[in-house]
Amino acid sequence: MPLRVVVDAESGVPPWRQVHDQIVRAITTGSLARDARLPPIRQLSRDLGLASGTVARVYRELEATGWVTTARARGTVVTGPAERPDPGTLLRNAAAEYARHSRELGVAPDEAVNAVRVALASLDAPSQ
Repeated sequence: MPLRVVVDAESGVPPWRQVHDQIVRAITTGSLARDARLPPIRQLSRDLGLASGTVARVYRELEATGWVTTARARGTVVTGPAERPDPGTLLRNAAAEYARHSRELGVAPDEAVNAVRVALASLDAPSQ
């Protein structure tokens, strides 16, 4: 399955973080399998309308944390499952990022928790 990444300029989340998180999500859900090749930096940056340095940062971060490896002949490929964090760790990291973002926005803890409840409920609601 090809990599699908969408960058929302209005989200308040830096574009590199959006791309990073979507690639990590694709790997953890199996949408990107072990040994799947990621698009070249120039191609992905062109497709997303981002600077190539932004996508290069994403790939560096992914490699530094063991999600991918890069080799000249093969390009950037997804690593094996043994090198990836467990889902609980990913959830805690996502929660910590959300908590930091909520605090930066000046949102009260109860309001931040309620926003998560609403978002989870919307996932369970039948689409119209």
